[in-house]
Amino acid sequence: MLNRLAVLTIGGFALAPAVYAEGNVPAVEEVVQSVDLVWMMMGAFLVFFMHAGFAMLETGFTRSKNALNILTKNILTMSIGSTLYFLIGYAIMFGESFHGLIGTSGFLLDGHSDQMGFAIFQAVFAATCATIISGAVAERMKLGSYIVLTILMTGFIYPIVGHWVWGDGWLAELGFVDFAGSSVVHLTGAMGAVITVIILGPRFGKYAQERVNVIPGHNLPLGALGVFILWFGWFGFNGGSTLAADPEKVPGVIAATLLAGAAGVLSSCFYTQFKYKRIDPSLTMNGALAGLVGITAGCANVTPGGAMIIGLISGIFLVEAVPFFDRVAKLDDPVGAIAVHGVSGVWGTLAVGLFSTDGGLFYGGGLHLLGIQALGVLAVMVWTVAATAGCLWVMTRFSSIRVSREEEISGLDFAEHGSTAYETTKSIFNENFVDPSHEAFGIGLIQRLDRLTPTPSNTKAELS
Repeated sequence: MLNRLAVLTIGGFALAPAVYAEGNVPAVEEVVQSVDLVWMMMGAFLVFFMHAGFAMLETGFTRSKNALNILTKNILTMSIGSTLYFLIGYAIMFGESFHGLIGTSGFLLDGHSDQMGFAIFQAVFAATCATIISGAVAERMKLGSYIVLTILMTGFIYPIVGHWVWGDGWLAELGFVDFAGSSVVHLTGAMGAVITVIILGPRFGKYAQERVNVIPGHNLPLGALGVFILWFGWFGFNGGSTLAADPEKVPGVIAATLLAGAAGVLSSCFYTQFKYKRIDPSLTMNGALAGLVGITAGCANVTPGGAMIIGLISGIFLVEAVPFFDRVAKLDDPVGAIAVHGVSGVWGTLAVGLFSTDGGLFYGGGLHLLGIQALGVLAVMVWTVAATAGCLWVMTRFSSIRVSREEEISGLDFAEHGSTAYETTKSIFNENFVDPSHEAFGIGLIQRLDRLTPTPSNTKAELS
């Protein structure tokens, strides 16, 4: 309470000259509302900036020939998601509830103009959900098909889940807890990614002759930058979800976010050392995100110790989940989005039923909350899978959602945009350069690479 009074006092001194110049003295409540609004808007700005992190992570973890396509998808996702959310998403999510299933009022924020700040904060969340799919389907999905899926996800599928949990829906009435979106945002996006990846199929050359081939990303430093940006933005993702600059609540949420992310890094780091006899950098990077996804549901309901345990387990789950999806389930996910957001989203939501200081199993609450959490996870998974599968089934009746084999080999930067992210690609092949729009470009590129790559015998001859 003393901290809050200190903030209000400082804010009051800062506002005093302008206020007294106009002869008005603001009430304490007005200052509190202003501080709370600024805090929520800062959270929205940080979540918006997370999309730069997603763009860098996805670009770095994939091949250079698809970099422009990934960057384009990310900026379109943010633009489509925020626009659609204002048009219909907010109404479906927070409008007057129809039997706890869907909102039915407030389209174009009609009658909710006083909630503009809250709508902005929620709009950037909607775009985050769709961006999860972008990384999982990278390098082989048509841009037009991805745009249609993004429209459906941000305008309908995600807002329905949000209404159930945050908009006085049926899960909220049961007491389901998901403070900032382990299920609402991350699990929803991951399950949409699962169905899309299944329908798309793996990248060309990923699975060949009973072998699982590794297709490495072209720029892990860029991926690491994306992880740091996402971690930074997560403080707004979780902290801003308090919707108020509450000095009693915000520090705990921020601490839980920091500790869970750090614990995810440490557990994935040391677990890969134990499992593979070396530290795996890409899994360690994703370990941070796994810990952050895991704590998102319960960051306001667990102790710092509980947050660290959740993060530690998230990192271990990630290291096991990535090879499972890649080699056993054969879901070709270039960035590990399904493991990070899906597995950690499930674990983080269930962890609330274990570690919540208010009703958790380990705090004397029994199995009641854990059961509700499990029901919520199941409901989100069933709805997202069914809705996404239905939408994609309709889309595939009209056209394939995947690029052709030649386009995939040449790279989506050329196939979809007629350009390249790195000028060196063209300068290397500036002699007899083939027009990337030509259908034989991909095969010609491979042939030129073969000519430029020395064989062991040639190399030995040159050295001698």
